[in-house]
Amino acid sequence: MDTLSALRLQIEWGADEALDDAPINRLAAPPPTPALPRPMPARSTPRLAPAALAQAVAEGANTIEALRQALASFTACPLAATATNLVFADGNPAAGLVVVGEVPGAEEDVSGRPFHGPAGQLLDRMFASVGLSRADMLLTSLVPWRPPGGRPPTDSEVQTCAPFLWRHLTLLRPRLIVAAGTLPARLLTGRADTIRRLRGRWVQVAVPGLPAPIPALPMFSPSLLLATPACKGQAWADLIALKRALVAL
Repeated sequence: MDTLSALRLQIEWGADEALDDAPINRLAAPPPTPALPRPMPARSTPRLAPAALAQAVAEGANTIEALRQALASFTACPLAATATNLVFADGNPAAGLVVVGEVPGAEEDVSGRPFHGPAGQLLDRMFASVGLSRADMLLTSLVPWRPPGGRPPTDSEVQTCAPFLWRHLTLLRPRLIVAAGTLPARLLTGRADTIRRLRGRWVQVAVPGLPAPIPALPMFSPSLLLATPACKGQAWADLIALKRALVAL
């Protein structure tokens, strides 16, 4: 019987499916399923702490304008989201004298200029008494955003803002620095004393990226002088010391 005839016969007998050449042992254990390759977990980029991120962003600014723009777009400090304006700088960047304040007040927050309002007016009168104007200095702040409600900045906020001030000083290359208030005085001197202990004493400040230390003089902030007029005598002595140092340059 040929193959075709055998197939017809099987159909007539009711065969409706094909069988293997060898019998299947259905009681045997099924063959093991091959293991699929496990997907590799996605590598996440480690997130930098705000201060470390600020350091990286600040170091990437090679001009003062680039630094201002970097600060304007920096969001890792929570103060940037609550302040009205960035308070970056005012005055003459080429003057050689930099005055560093603490934090912006309400007037500075609105105007975007450091040492504005009553405290700024007092500062202008103080420097005018020794023949200096804003054209003779560059004014800036350690913290460039006003904290909500005028509260003091936290240690974390100060540490996040500090790299931008250091980079600002590097780009300005000043000949003298005035630290007007406790926060900038502590940062520049590396000491945790109050401004009453720090004021009136010149210190040599090593600014990253500059070849030689910069003389810096801690002084009372104009805001403290408004609240404590009895300190104005000491502030006058500091202004005289500053004037002498400028004349000796």
